[in-house]
Amino acid sequence: MQAARAAAIAVGIVVVLGDIGDVVRALVVPRPYVGGPIAAVLRPLRRFALHTGRRWRRRSWGEPLLAASEPVLLLVRLALWLAIVVVGFSLIIWGAGHDSWQRSLVASGSSVFTLGFANRTSTVPAVTAFMAAAIGVVIVALQIAYLPTLYDAVNRRETLVTTLESRAGTPAWGPELLARHYLVGIQQNLPTLYADWERWAADVAESHTAYPALLWFRSPHPQNSWLGALTAVMDSGSLLLALSPQAAPAEARLCVRMGFTCLRDIARVLRIPFDPDPRPDQAIRLPHDRFEEAVAHLQAAGVPVERSIEEAWPHFRGWRVNYESIVDALAAVLVAPPAPWLRPESTDDPRPNRPVDRVPDPAAHRQPAEKTVDSPATEGPGLATARQPPDRQPPD
Repeated sequence: MQAARAAAIAVGIVVVLGDIGDVVRALVVPRPYVGGPIAAVLRPLRRFALHTGRRWRRRSWGEPLLAASEPVLLLVRLALWLAIVVVGFSLIIWGAGHDSWQRSLVASGSSVFTLGFANRTSTVPAVTAFMAAAIGVVIVALQIAYLPTLYDAVNRRETLVTTLESRAGTPAWGPELLARHYLVGIQQNLPTLYADWERWAADVAESHTAYPALLWFRSPHPQNSWLGALTAVMDSGSLLLALSPQAAPAEARLCVRMGFTCLRDIARVLRIPFDPDPRPDQAIRLPHDRFEEAVAHLQAAGVPVERSIEEAWPHFRGWRVNYESIVDALAAVLVAPPAPWLRPESTDDPRPNRPVDRVPDPAAHRQPAEKTVDSPATEGPGLATARQPPDRQPPD
């Protein structure tokens, strides 16, 4: 029995130290961390949820399942950290001479959660109770600070993704992003847009590699995704650099480079293989006829084209080869919503609907020359018509 209690103390110390190390590496150290025992438990659960959501995406509950799976797994992870430290200290308490395993477990939970109700009549060593309480408080405090950090990163990410709903449609498409800017004459805003997305890509590269769980947090809008939005912005920059190198702003080049740098950092964390230095003449998955359709779409919107389709195609391919394979792999891993030019296995290729350009009708707001008391009120569209009764005088 003494040997068993000594072994329990040793195992308990290893369990507690391992749990503390897992918490510190996941929440404190600003480096990518996807290993550990907790990740090994959550990985098959995530795969099951993603597989189920992918299979039943067209059902009413498929997308809600995908949206809720990662937040639920996050709560499970936090609960497992606390549960493991409780089990570890229960082994230490039992090995230190407590009478039964059940009472040791209760005493450990009472100490970790700083309740103190089980230590009044127990024989738990004071130093063990104090250490359990201190470690429990630290883990809970780190978890409380962990959740706002995650959701702050999600909010920063989704703010710029949401702006693409009016700039590039839903789902976002690179050619449509350029077309809408030139259609309404706001192409001078493109340098600012690309500069904002360059900073956005750097922020995502830093936050989503330090906290990889953010990768599976989905956008509030079911048809939006951070991956699809980034791909649309990078495609628009690649198109502009390939078709109109003189008119393309320098920010477009910087944005595309920061975009595929962000994707490569994420691919390293998820252990997705990619070519770090692909040849510019390497074949890409996007067919040539889709590129021709995009060029025709841009020309119809008035986008200046300095190169022919055959001249621009090698340049566009040379840009897209840097990120296309990573985008395809991430789209499959994250079960990203369908979007144009995003997924090779997608059976549908949805295009964003462009809003109708509605202008007020001047004739509808024109005032009538004369109005009589018997005529209806036609002050403008949407106003209720009214008819005034005639002024009838009583007889003499």
